Amino acid sequence: MIVYRSEKNAFLRDVRRGDIDEVILAQFKAATGHSVAKAEQRSWGNSLQHVANVLDDRAVPDDLGIAVEFLLPLSLKRIDVTIAGHTDTGERRAIIIELKQWETARASPRDAIVLTHVGGRERPEVHPSYQAWSYAAFLRGFNEAVYEESPGIGLQPCAFLHNYKRDSVIDSTHYEAYLREAPLFAKGEGDKLRDFIRRHIPRGRGNEVLVALENGRIRPSRALADAVTGIVQGRPEFILLDDQKEVFEACLEAARTASPGAPRVVIVEGGPGTGKSVVAVHLLAALLAKKIFAMYVSKNAAPRHVFVEQLGRLKQDKVKLAGLFTGPDRFLDAPANAVGTLIVDEAHRLTEKVGFFGNKGEHSIQDLVRAAPCSIFFLDESQQVTWKDIGSRAVISRFAAEHGARLEVLQLASQFRCAGSDGYLAWIDEVLEIRPTAHQTLAGIPLDFRVFDDVGAMHDAIEAQNTRNKARMVAGYCWPWRSRRNPAAYDIVIGEYARRWNLTEDGSLWIVAPKSVHEVGCIHTCQGLEVEYIGVIIGPDLVMKEGRLQTVPQARDRFDKSIKGYKKDLAIDPASAQEKIDRIIKNTYRTLMTRGMKGCYVYATDPGVREYLRRRSGRP
Repeated sequence: MIVYRSEKNAFLRDVRRGDIDEVILAQFKAATGHSVAKAEQRSWGNSLQHVANVLDDRAVPDDLGIAVEFLLPLSLKRIDVTIAGHTDTGERRAIIIELKQWETARASPRDAIVLTHVGGRERPEVHPSYQAWSYAAFLRGFNEAVYEESPGIGLQPCAFLHNYKRDSVIDSTHYEAYLREAPLFAKGEGDKLRDFIRRHIPRGRGNEVLVALENGRIRPSRALADAVTGIVQGRPEFILLDDQKEVFEACLEAARTASPGAPRVVIVEGGPGTGKSVVAVHLLAALLAKKIFAMYVSKNAAPRHVFVEQLGRLKQDKVKLAGLFTGPDRFLDAPANAVGTLIVDEAHRLTEKVGFFGNKGEHSIQDLVRAAPCSIFFLDESQQVTWKDIGSRAVISRFAAEHGARLEVLQLASQFRCAGSDGYLAWIDEVLEIRPTAHQTLAGIPLDFRVFDDVGAMHDAIEAQNTRNKARMVAGYCWPWRSRRNPAAYDIVIGEYARRWNLTEDGSLWIVAPKSVHEVGCIHTCQGLEVEYIGVIIGPDLVMKEGRLQTVPQARDRFDKSIKGYKKDLAIDPASAQEKIDRIIKNTYRTLMTRGMKGCYVYATDPGVREYLRRRSGRP
């Protein structure tokens, strides 16, 4: 969707009139039903004046197509400015321009990241050349008008920082790979940008190129589908075993036979380590190979980013793969049947509303069911870990029925984590008082389970097990994130033990980052993922009192949003709210304690909990 489209001369008139920002805002509201912040509206007026100055030259064709705010389909991304036209030989071309009003920046050791002041404070931002390049890569991988039509639309990305004076930071060798793909033009370099435009698009008739680009059918290119299939088939961890194969084939059959007139909804239930994500990613590859447009969806960003990082061999592969791995927000107001099949992993983490503040849309599951003839939900209700998690068999079934979809419920039972022991999972449920089971101890269960009285000694033991970068420390969210604003501060302080939370340099890739074993992760960066050894710090939100495990929600850090709203609900319905508090806190530790394939080490801040776990495990 293009919010504003015009030819060069009409665009110049709108800018000179002084109300281009108002024109775009009105069209943005009409197109999306939403508004934007005042700061973004002002940026349109400021930055587009500089673009107009570049284009205001007789050597630039009057009928170049100018698009402002090109909303990438099935994406939350927007291209600032797209300029379109033809070459001397009649080939269609489009230049993607990422605009920034930045004046200063500092380099970051992270790939394609710079530090700059946004909203009154310094924060990490994606390098503008990377942004422009990634948008072009997305279109090359998904827009048929770009990759399939003859001739296709050639794309050239670039960045224009009209307030930024070159300083060997924004254009340092650290960002050289992206600067080559998407040249950067700084303050005082409007003439160079003009020459760049004239060189790539010397002829006009640009509106017809923009119309083709906007209307290009969205589906993965053959090259992208082949790449995903080849990557998965070449990795032993994606070999399907036992009931994984049965479930995979059933889901494949559902996707093949579904249609807008005969929709299908599949629920795949399975506990930790049963291979839900393995089946989900394998399905993605298989469906793309069969020319069925499929996308992987998870609310938690960590699994998406880790899969893209692990599957993509080259940077350009990762950018294209990122278009296939997305969050549920993308399907807010999406057209019906926009995708062939949606593969929804970690479906228990779905929330009713979406958006940054969790206040948009009617119901995310309804959006997902409508967005594809076939939607497949991978589910474990015992891993609901926040107050707003609503993904369940009952809710999904309700929306399937309302949509007139045929519903199928499948089970993944075989356990491939926690030393392959279903008994360990049953024991966890028993000792955390989630559900009664027959497993009173860990007798006969091969998992390396230990309870530590010294959290520092436990962290040392986890680091010693990290020989293959597959051991990590995690904790309940009971400590403030001081290091977010003060990198020198420690977050988790227990006696002489002092460590920092994750979410610093590595973000959602924390669980695979080489140095992150020295930090402590949380539920949001490990759920849906696994390591060989996990060290779990049980915080003061779970204690022993009067011989029973008791949850203490007020012991969670005050910035933890996972139980936000519990006080209000306690006042309205104390019994129901208390049951939900118990379930969320215990589910959190159940999830953390089932991330390890070979071992789980535990330290609890409450000595009573340590003694209880040691006694119930039957281990010294």
